[in-house]
Amino acid sequence: MSSQDTLSRELALRIGLAARALPDTDAKRLFNVLTHCVGLPITEDKLGSINLKTLKKAQEGEFSDIDDALLKTALHILKTNVETGEALKPAIDAYSEGDMPGSIRIACASNDAINIDGHFGSCSQFMIYQVSADEARLIGIRSTDIPDGLEVDDKNLFRAELIEDCQVLYIASVGGPAAAKIVKLGIHPIKLAGIESIAGIIGQLQIVIAGAPPPWLAKVMGVEARDRFRFEREATG
Repeated sequence: MSSQDTLSRELALRIGLAARALPDTDAKRLFNVLTHCVGLPITEDKLGSINLKTLKKAQEGEFSDIDDALLKTALHILKTNVETGEALKPAIDAYSEGDMPGSIRIACASNDAINIDGHFGSCSQFMIYQVSADEARLIGIRSTDIPDGLEVDDKNLFRAELIEDCQVLYIASVGGPAAAKIVKLGIHPIKLAGIESIAGIIGQLQIVIAGAPPPWLAKVMGVEARDRFRFEREATG
């Protein structure tokens, strides 16, 4: 049995439909590119991690000449349940406090569960990850919808309290008053210059954690004060 035969019917159908959205592309060609992107076996979670940049670079730029709009359409098909029409969300991993020593908890403001593309005051959800130098787990997806019957006087404070257990928040944009509420709860907000994939940001964060994290991050990780001073000296030369 080939690797392609092990695909679920749903995934195979999605790949076939996505291939039709691309010029001169059949299911086999797209499957080969996806395999280069994420390896085998191809799963729901792996498909969810693919972004436009990754797809265009895969297999030595196999799709680099295809219009971005067509590639985005194909990605949308790959990440949408054929039967329900709902966008796929990655699976939540089990986590107990203390499982990942030296890790931090981050929140990512996201509308599509894949990219950090949300404004703090309007994103649909926060993706919550526990991140260490060599591991990252999605431990929660927290909707920003206000429950029926709950009266909220300050929407920004409500959202900040949703992620009060996180040490870092990644966002596409945030206003000054909202940022002040976030900081007051002990959360370090990081505003990105543009939309970036959650997977890419986590990869960058892991490099920092494994190397010489800045003192504020070292403190969050539980590093002793004397070691935080060493990190500071290394960072400043």
